[in-house]
Amino acid sequence: MKRRDFARLAGASAFLPLGARAQAVPVIGFLHSGVAEQNVRRLAAFRKGLAAAGFVEGSSVAIDFRWGGGRNDKLAEMANELIARRVAVIATLSSTPAAVAAKKTTDAVPIYFLIADPPVELGLVQSLGRPGGNATGIVTLAVELVPKRLELLRQMAPKAPTVALLANPNHPSTPGVTAAYLKAAAALGLQPQALQAVSDAEIEAAFAALKPGSALLVATDPSFFVRRSKFIALAVQHAVPAMFDVAETTREGGLMSYGADIESLWERAGINIARILKGEKPANLPVEQASKFFLAINMKTAAALGLEIPNALRIATDEVVD
Repeated sequence: MKRRDFARLAGASAFLPLGARAQAVPVIGFLHSGVAEQNVRRLAAFRKGLAAAGFVEGSSVAIDFRWGGGRNDKLAEMANELIARRVAVIATLSSTPAAVAAKKTTDAVPIYFLIADPPVELGLVQSLGRPGGNATGIVTLAVELVPKRLELLRQMAPKAPTVALLANPNHPSTPGVTAAYLKAAAALGLQPQALQAVSDAEIEAAFAALKPGSALLVATDPSFFVRRSKFIALAVQHAVPAMFDVAETTREGGLMSYGADIESLWERAGINIARILKGEKPANLPVEQASKFFLAINMKTAAALGLEIPNALRIATDEVVD
């Protein structure tokens, strides 16, 4: 245990009543860089997984939520608050910044992550098969999916002179995603245009900077997910065919998405966190890799952009949004 962990735990326990110290109901600390309103369906899946494993919120388990609201600089502080609460495990689902902040804060409290980035390179685990520390979880392979996502978008918008990339420069996966994008773009004979943005104003500027007629590949990032309504509106305003990483964006008006079935993975996370609550150690739970990926296309948006969907793409589509 890190000295700061011990000090916080000892200091917090000194002010807890005896009943709280002997608390029978475990508490899951939930740390996320986004907002609850943007994750309603995912949270329902998470609770479903917990319940399937015997933990029902409000009776046999409590969940202490900490939402960053897009402020990644607040995550370390919130992780400290959860440690002071003496949570049994910290869940960081679909939020790489939260996973990294939690790991930097504690090597004692179990951490369960669901991220799109290589956990070994981030220092979260020693290896996928043998995590070896206090963290484990699921990886959704953001970097590895870049060529496939680029290829699918190219099929949807074959006349686009280029398919640009928009990424958050502060996201841990951005260097890997950018390298994969440049390699895939070259293989497809596309002139690359790699753009970066963090704030709303920068996102708007990135859309304005797109070469005329371009399509856009939006990189995986929790802050982008929170702003998905803005991305959808800007894509419509600038008539840009855009590829996203999650189906939620397509269902709400984004043109298309290709990625892991995130809701099912949140459910899986609930099941695995229950294993930790029952006594299993993260060090002994191998990191899982997402294996189910699906393509979603919004037909109404495609029609509004004047795009004809190739038959091969129609056949490959797993979810059609009318």
